[in-house]
Formats: sequence, structure tokens, C-alpha cells
Amino acid sequence: MTDELTDEGIAFVTDRHLAILSTFGRTGGIHSVPVGFTLEDGVVRIITGDGTQKVRNVERGGHATVAQVEGARWVTFVGSATINRDPDAIAHAVALYAGRYRQPRVNPERVVIEIAVESVMGSSSIRAAR
Repeated sequence: MTDELTDEGIAFVTDRHLAILSTFGRTGGIHSVPVGFTLEDGVVRIITGDGTQKVRNVERGGHATVAQVEGARWVTFVGSATINRDPDAIAHAVALYAGRYRQPRVNPERVVIEIAVESVMGSSSIRAAR
């Protein structure tokens, strides 16, 4: 998916910015929460505690978006979402998160929301022309 981003876009999704994760809630409404995320090999990763509303929404709905905005610059990643509970996958996601943000606190209930990016939207400075 980084081939769909300009150099500025790649910097934008690797600099320290928070984003909004949106999933469908149990009643069909949109559930949006601030998150930190990483993007690697077409997969958005979000570390979180197991059993949170966002985890339950992903398990039920299987689809999510992550949108990051700063001023007039913005990017949105859309795709199929799953929960990964594999310890190696969690460790990898934590390492990626620590590289972009900071070392997260220890959380024995941690899981990874993985979004297989299917489409990218963004401002003209962020998204490469097709």
C-alpha cells in the first residue's frame, strides 16, 4: 500500500500522529476511537486490550477504517479487519508501535487489530497520482 502514497504520505504515516479507528457497533452505528497505528506490507496494526469494544466490533463486523488528519493533510485506510492473538504477531506489532510512538506499557491481555488494506484515500499531497 505504500506504493499508493507519496514520499510525504509515507512520512505522514510514520511520523507520530494519532488516528481514528472506525468500526460498526453492535447496533449498527459507527464506533470511532483514537488510536496509534502502524502500516507495514499493506497491513495496518493497532495494539489494544482483548475484550475492548473495538475488538468485539472487529470480531463481529470484520471491517474497519483508520483515518489520520493534520490540517489539510489526511489519509484513510479501509479494509478487512481481524484480531490476532499470536504472541509473535503481538510482539511484532508492539515493536512497530514503539518505533513510531513509544514503548507501550505491559499488557498481558494485548491483541492486535490487523486491517488488510483494500483501499486508500487521501489528500493530493499524501496519495500518489494514479
